[in-house]
Amino acid sequence: MAFPIITADQRLAEKRGIKGCILGPSGIGKTSLLWTVDADKTLFFDLEAGDLAVEGWSGDAIRPRTWQECRDFAVFIGGPNPALRDEQPYSQAHYEAVCAKFGDVSSIDKYDTVFIDSITVAGRLCLQWCKGQPQAFSERSGKPDTRGAYGLHGQEMIAWLTHLQHTRNKNIWFVGILDEKVDDFNRKVYSPQIDGSKTALELPGIVDQVITLAEIQSDDGQKYRAFINHTLNPYGYPAKDRSGRLDVIEEPHLGRLMEKIHGPVTPPSDRLTFARPAPIETQTNTEEGAQ
Repeated sequence: MAFPIITADQRLAEKRGIKGCILGPSGIGKTSLLWTVDADKTLFFDLEAGDLAVEGWSGDAIRPRTWQECRDFAVFIGGPNPALRDEQPYSQAHYEAVCAKFGDVSSIDKYDTVFIDSITVAGRLCLQWCKGQPQAFSERSGKPDTRGAYGLHGQEMIAWLTHLQHTRNKNIWFVGILDEKVDDFNRKVYSPQIDGSKTALELPGIVDQVITLAEIQSDDGQKYRAFINHTLNPYGYPAKDRSGRLDVIEEPHLGRLMEKIHGPVTPPSDRLTFARPAPIETQTNTEEGAQ
């Protein structure tokens, strides 16, 4: 058997989905982004039971109520992981059991996008499940062990996110609440609202796009909603653009944003640039100039 090299032509011809998370404060309109995508090709992963904002939206939805259901839907959507043993979640055995339960996997072929609302609630369901597992109890006393529960929670959430991230042919969007806090130096600090610290810290490294839906103010004082997409942005919001196709600020329209990400590739000469900042004049030079 020849070494399984994927040629450049094969790699470029592959259908490649976008994996991203959209963060924003409560009430900013994250769920309403469903109005901006193709309803016939979008599956709404409704964890919050908060679909009042999209009442009348004509797309399909699923409503997991337990962490086991979240894992089942993840392996049904993303397929099995061949590296896992049969007793592990997301394995071939898990996938076959889920297919026997839900039916033919071709039923989800029609969907190009999975909109998961929200990762905040997924974290709560996961933590509730973890608190009932053997790792959440002390071996000696049998009493609840909070550290064990949160350790398992981090492992479970990262495994779930990573499995969905490997669904190459679909766009996967995780929606979450963005917390704003003030640190010891009175600076604003933003982080995803997820139980436990491990998931919030590792999430930006798992997905391709980190986008903050925020309210910003124009030069003339007008406030408007926008997507913030670059890590280096003047607002301090968490953001990342692995595609290299987005501007710092984009209109809050998820459908057009995905079209832009799937658009023509930006030449490397335009992406890989280094603009050295101008040197700052010293106090001495300033004083000499004033004389």
